[in-house]
Amino acid sequence: MRIPTDREIHALHRDHAPTREAFESVYPHSVVVCQVAEQLFDGLDVDTDLIRAGALLHDIGVYRLYGPTGELNTVDYVRHGVLGHELLDGLGFPEPICRFASRHTGVGITRDDVLRQSLPIPVDDYIPASAEEELVMYADKFHSKRTPPVFLTGDTYAASVGRWGEDKVTAFASLRAKYGEPVLGPLSESTGYSVI
Repeated sequence: MRIPTDREIHALHRDHAPTREAFESVYPHSVVVCQVAEQLFDGLDVDTDLIRAGALLHDIGVYRLYGPTGELNTVDYVRHGVLGHELLDGLGFPEPICRFASRHTGVGITRDDVLRQSLPIPVDDYIPASAEEELVMYADKFHSKRTPPVFLTGDTYAASVGRWGEDKVTAFASLRAKYGEPVLGPLSESTGYSVI
């Protein structure tokens, strides 16, 4: 399987971002998630090139949620993973690349979650199926694109994920035990984003 280069991925973001503001929100976040993932995969038996590509592409579907006047549709934000999967598939990327988009939201979305919460996505399980997918999903939890962007400690994310159910708290705790926590201080210093 051919994995796209960082340069090719940057071009994809540039080509699909509907506005400069959208690009400046999504692409830097993707780079940060990649940097977080790189801290966590040391010593693991994983495809590090695949993780890099997955981290850099995981949020590409967000671009499809921008309206014609540049506003982001936050109501349907949960759709961005499925939309990203569709976008990458339509561009001819192999399934292992596409899955990073649809399998990174929260700590995984189950078929039961979709039904119980009436989520506006096809009824299916959106759970990582590989260590690479799981690691990108986990790394994503430590950075938020909100305005201004911030880094989240493990404790901060753990406190917020509870609104989706105790099973999500347990799932995040399991990920923390499995992968450890990234060192956010140097990333905060280099980006200027606060750690909360």
